[in-house]
Amino acid sequence: MKIKTIYILIFITLITPFSCNDWIELIPPQGLIREEFWKTKEDVRAVIMGAYESFAQMDGMLFKYGEIRADMVVGDYNQDWNEQRIAEGNIYPENWMCNWSAFYEVINYCNEVIKNAPLVQENDDTFSDYLLKGYLSEAYFLRSLSYFYLVRIFKDVPFSTEPTETDDADFYLAKTDGEEILTLLIDDLEEARKYATTDGYQTLEELKGRATKAAIDALLADISLWLFDYEAVLRHIANIESNPEYLLMPSAKWFELFHPGNSLESIFEFQFDDNLNQRNSLYGITRRYSYQYDPSQKAIEMFAKEFTRELYRGEDSSIKKYGESDFIIWKYVGRAPDGETTRSGSDQNSANWIVYRMADVLLMKAEALSQLGRFPEALALINEIRFRADVPAVNVSNSEAAFEDAIMAERALELAFEGKRWFDLMRMGRRNDYARKNKLIEVIVNNVPSTQKRILATKLTNPLGWYLPIYELEIDRNKNLIQNPYYIN
Repeated sequence: MKIKTIYILIFITLITPFSCNDWIELIPPQGLIREEFWKTKEDVRAVIMGAYESFAQMDGMLFKYGEIRADMVVGDYNQDWNEQRIAEGNIYPENWMCNWSAFYEVINYCNEVIKNAPLVQENDDTFSDYLLKGYLSEAYFLRSLSYFYLVRIFKDVPFSTEPTETDDADFYLAKTDGEEILTLLIDDLEEARKYATTDGYQTLEELKGRATKAAIDALLADISLWLFDYEAVLRHIANIESNPEYLLMPSAKWFELFHPGNSLESIFEFQFDDNLNQRNSLYGITRRYSYQYDPSQKAIEMFAKEFTRELYRGEDSSIKKYGESDFIIWKYVGRAPDGETTRSGSDQNSANWIVYRMADVLLMKAEALSQLGRFPEALALINEIRFRADVPAVNVSNSEAAFEDAIMAERALELAFEGKRWFDLMRMGRRNDYARKNKLIEVIVNNVPSTQKRILATKLTNPLGWYLPIYELEIDRNKNLIQNPYYIN
């Protein structure tokens, strides 16, 4: 990868300001150069907020990376052709979805803060150690979340902890092993957690939209689960459970996770407010007449009233039926769980993108417990989530595979369309030296037309094909990059 980022570009990226008392502020206007910046704590804050904003602008991509290769959504006739190719498994390095630059933009913001924020104290004697370490913890969290996405999407990627600061610096970084990167992230996060706040932000939007100890714990648990370190998963989730501020929402209030958002259950979500021109992508790609992404037949059978008694998570909450074979994803379009009241006006593009919430981490815990053979404890957590949804408890035979299937099914129900499904299936397929690879293949091929099933099943037998290739422009620019072997001719 050739990373050639002119330093000044960080500061000409305008973040539309929130109201004067809100927490995302305007990044300094164009024309600033390094010698004029990094003078005050406000400069540090501005770049941190730029990192949040840049990450939030990827919400549509996070949805697509986490869903379109899985079995819960299907593309409609307005689906982008490149996205259709990804969904069908016809993946080539020229596909724009293989472009990882947006993640590295966030990483460079964070690297800037990590390197330069400590130097600001030399110029600003009001910049306390407490505030400095708090900003650094946020930078480490966002950088680690970016790399975690990159490793799950591409496997091995360039790993840089240094900012690109000059307009003539060419960096030709080779790839670093993905698991090695994740191990380094764990070290960073465990150190950053010491200085992250529990409840020290001033507004609810900050408490749910900026890095806290709970957000770091959730990310640590997620990375540990990806690495199959189940004891670490339990340790990190225990930290979250010890905080009484995080609770499962009552069943009748389940939809409040999405409207208005920032619920008691929420741990971390990217914030949007259409009134302030902070607009998400999710309404635009899931509303009725966008014809881009719809619930799959599997999702319809999970949620539609004619198939299930799912009430709080079902039809009119997770999906909406307009007519025979005419369903949409409702989580980001609806204003209420009635299948009638849609978001309107400035509320349309204001649904937050939830990264972590309590139901998610409790099901992570159930997965870790079951893989450790602690089946009764795992079953209790599965049924806790089901009880909250007002659906009957399940009984699961005491085997790791049976519990894995039950947990994957429950995560599909609870976390539908939240960008989790493909990564859940990948984790299942990778576990125990790919022992259940065929289960992943079975799930995926059921979501494609019959003419494509055999071809896609053959492609998915090679786990390297579960990852995306390196974008061809990156390969052209950086001769130190080696393409994912699966995509070499």
